[in-house]
Amino acid sequence: MTTPSPPADDSAELLPVATPARTRAALRALIRPDRGLALTGTGVLVAATAVGLLVQPLLGRIVDIVADGRPAGDLTLPVVLLVAVAAVQGVTTTIGLTRVARLGETVLARLREQFVERALDLPADRLERAGAGDLTARVTGDVARVAEAVRSALPEMARSVLAILLTLGALALLDVRFLLAALLAVPVQLLTARWYVTRALTLYADQRVANGAQQQQLLETIGGAVTVRGHRLERQHTERGAGRSRRAVELTMRSVDLVLGFYGRLHIAEYIGLAAVLIAGFWLVRDGAVSIGTATAAALYFHSLFGPVNAALVLLDDAQSAAAGLARLVGVTDLARPAEPAAGKDEPAGAAEPAPVPHQRTGPQQRTAPGAAVAVDAVSHAYGPGRPVLHEVSLTLRPGEHVALVGTSGAGKSTLARIVAGVQQPTAGTVTAPAGAGEPSVVLVTQEVHVFTGSLAEDLRLARPGATDAELRGALSTVHALDWAEALPDGLDTVVGEGGHRLDPARAQQLALARLVLAGPALAVLDEATAEAGSAGARVLERSAEAALSGRTALIVAHRLTQAVAADRVVVLEAGRVVESGPHEELRDADGPYAALWRAWSGSRTAPHP
Repeated sequence: MTTPSPPADDSAELLPVATPARTRAALRALIRPDRGLALTGTGVLVAATAVGLLVQPLLGRIVDIVADGRPAGDLTLPVVLLVAVAAVQGVTTTIGLTRVARLGETVLARLREQFVERALDLPADRLERAGAGDLTARVTGDVARVAEAVRSALPEMARSVLAILLTLGALALLDVRFLLAALLAVPVQLLTARWYVTRALTLYADQRVANGAQQQQLLETIGGAVTVRGHRLERQHTERGAGRSRRAVELTMRSVDLVLGFYGRLHIAEYIGLAAVLIAGFWLVRDGAVSIGTATAAALYFHSLFGPVNAALVLLDDAQSAAAGLARLVGVTDLARPAEPAAGKDEPAGAAEPAPVPHQRTGPQQRTAPGAAVAVDAVSHAYGPGRPVLHEVSLTLRPGEHVALVGTSGAGKSTLARIVAGVQQPTAGTVTAPAGAGEPSVVLVTQEVHVFTGSLAEDLRLARPGATDAELRGALSTVHALDWAEALPDGLDTVVGEGGHRLDPARAQQLALARLVLAGPALAVLDEATAEAGSAGARVLERSAEAALSGRTALIVAHRLTQAVAADRVVVLEAGRVVESGPHEELRDADGPYAALWRAWSGSRTAPHP
């Protein structure tokens, strides 16, 4: 179960935050595969702590020997045992903490994998509504906070809790009255913990949200710096950023005040408990119920609790902060996944070929369309209430057909392309596409291409990890990129991406198209993937796209109408509705919306023949 995260501003719809109960359940599920490691680590820590509890009685024994005026030789055995206890405790503690740390790192890695997998699977419109800052804050700040807790707080917390429980038991073994005296500090400590926890969880959750909002504002301001300067909005953006920074600082200072109050209350509890144990020891020694050494051991036991108790309570600070971060991570991993319909569920009896199976996971509304490479049936989509983008769009792409999607800005072309590609779910309607046999059934290439850091060959192999060098060169040759690729300083081994050899936008797009060729999907969706064709390499980039799409079904959001000319069919969208569909020549001569677009676009251009 998740709850919505408080919005950083009126326009953002932040990703959800899991409830405490759901967070605990998710943590148990993460640990379950490593129960053996958890039990072993806990058992070794219990043994280490139990051995360490022998130190106080041995010191008490030394006090009794001295108080009774016994020979110095009587001190030999207690001293030797103290050395042995220190050695055994050191070894077992190291082994136990190592196992607990390994458990924590394993769980953290599993959580990271689930988070990244789910984040990559989120619909594009959901991420757009949340804003990049919210997701970035979770994948950086929240993951770092949880990681820090796993590496330091978790082992120390486990050790401290065990030390507290076993030390209290040891006090009872000395004399139950020592335990009762020590427990006088517990009410103050419990009230302190409750006072802290009730304030910390909300405070740290608000702090994470404020940091996310601050980061989102910085991303918007820096990413849109040219527009901000162009419209002279520097003052407004600075004030907005300063306001969100002030909010983050205010919450940070509140957390500092909270921690100071927390420590002050702990010191009061320590004074009450130690004073009670010393007074109890005085009375018991006076009455002859215990020896001076036993009273000394009791006082040392309680004094030894200062560290574990304070550590456990202080670690509540890290635990609460980590719990807030974990809840935000679980909130993303718990976002409902669309149902995966069974392949071939509605396959018609007697069909000569398997019916295409839905790639778009939209639950029971999905169905197959025999004989069609792609079938879009009454698809509608809205980016929130009152913001419809598509209205009952129906479209069929025959196997091997190239369909160009054209229309004015805001007509819904990119939304429809993303829905067909399967990266976004429609509000209503169904989409079916061919199933890939060991290969991706659909690949989407957009105008925004990312060049990953690494060698050019590694970047290409993202599409097919086992591709040979010959296959890489074949894909580059197909999209007319082999010449410049081999001319790089180290050929296909040249490091590209961040910090490496810079590829201009046109070459980066050719790299994306080469990955498309290597992936070999049955359906390719190009969302203005040749928008860089306005550069000097316009014709080369268009030829690259045409070669990459050869032999496969394609839906092309056309940035340049020359792509519509080369397509088998043109579909015109207006205000989220299909208003025309047909070959370029037919629509051009029909004097309809496409003809108007053609006249506006072509102008002095010489239209190429199909």
